[in-house]
Amino acid sequence: MFSNFAKSAFAGALLLAGAAQADEIVVGGKNFTEQQLLTSMTVQLLEANGFEADNRGGMGSAAVRQAMENGQIDVYWEYTGTSLITYNKVEEKLNADDTYARVKELDAEKGIVWLDASAANNTYALAMRKAQAEELGIKTLSDLAARINGENDLTLASNAEWYARPDGLKPLQETYGFELSRDQVSRMDSGLVYEALKNGDVEVGLVFATDGRIPAFDFVTLQDDKGYFPAYALAPVVRDEILEAHPEIGDLLNNMSSKLDDETMARLNARVDVERVSVENVAAEFLAEAGMM
Repeated sequence: MFSNFAKSAFAGALLLAGAAQADEIVVGGKNFTEQQLLTSMTVQLLEANGFEADNRGGMGSAAVRQAMENGQIDVYWEYTGTSLITYNKVEEKLNADDTYARVKELDAEKGIVWLDASAANNTYALAMRKAQAEELGIKTLSDLAARINGENDLTLASNAEWYARPDGLKPLQETYGFELSRDQVSRMDSGLVYEALKNGDVEVGLVFATDGRIPAFDFVTLQDDKGYFPAYALAPVVRDEILEAHPEIGDLLNNMSSKLDDETMARLNARVDVERVSVENVAAEFLAEAGMM
């Protein structure tokens, strides 16, 4: 028979264990397909491992970052280049490894821990229809520049923001030594760029490297052989006090991160954007396939 003290201690231990498992983790996310998938994957992964998770996806980039700094969300997935350039205002051009190291250091000062970076790099890229790129012998951005400087018969679709950004089209042209006239550049919503390229309205389109429509529409991204575009490696970020209280969350998310690369994210994005499967179902499929549920 247990003594009253032993019974109380045992009951207290059970309550503490239950509280640890029942802690609610607030998961944030941005408002586009890839981020919605990552948010749902994270929520489902945490719930499968005994946590309560609150899905706060669908936020703007600045809003989700501010929410983390204010302690309103506990974890979300971020891109190294976004933190470096947008949040930390670093203008120095860095390679992928140095970008990760710098944002890890800078954000640690704000109570934000960068976990392991995945092999997925959702950077900007220029794409062409695969058949036309092969026909013209264009594999790299240097090849593209040579074609424009020679035949000058190509047109580009871009969103309006990238067209005007100080790290957008103009410095890209300076880096690769070519110039498109205003008439050769069509500015439109990012989603319409893919349709314009697919329909042959333009020969080149600004895309995001892990967008599922690239393989689905048989596009090919041109190699950035001079390293113009910043690295946008995808990684989970967590508030330090949450990680201190629940270090197992770091293990779970690092495991998930290790299973993500450009091809995987493009496939998952295509399941949503092209095949019209729900975000929640695609997220569950991935976790099951990866042996995490």
